[in-house]
Amino acid sequence: MIRKAEFDGGLTCSLPCSELSASIHWYESVLGCKLLFRLDDMGWCELSTPVSKVTLGLSQVEQPEVRGGTTPTWGVNDIGSARDAMEAQGVPFDGETITIPETVRLATFFDLDGNKHMLYQDLVEN
Repeated sequence: MIRKAEFDGGLTCSLPCSELSASIHWYESVLGCKLLFRLDDMGWCELSTPVSKVTLGLSQVEQPEVRGGTTPTWGVNDIGSARDAMEAQGVPFDGETITIPETVRLATFFDLDGNKHMLYQDLVEN
């Protein structure tokens, strides 16, 4: 019998940043995150997110490598309103919002260091 890990339902997404204080402020003001703790001697902090048991870990590095990797994709009720609010705060988006009929709407955006994120709005009727 193959044993499997027993997960507790939590997830921390780690992202590089060039300036910890500025990134903390950005994630708090744009995505509604809240600082849980900060370890300046390690250049690390963790923030709670609006998603239960999902946190963001920010790691300060000299030059963040932001190509490739995982893309945190945030579910919203109304992608148009969410995008408008974020663009009003100067958040850059990559192109137009994409709609896959009767499935999902998607919009790609970037944080201060160019880490890629997406918004999604589920269009599947349950």
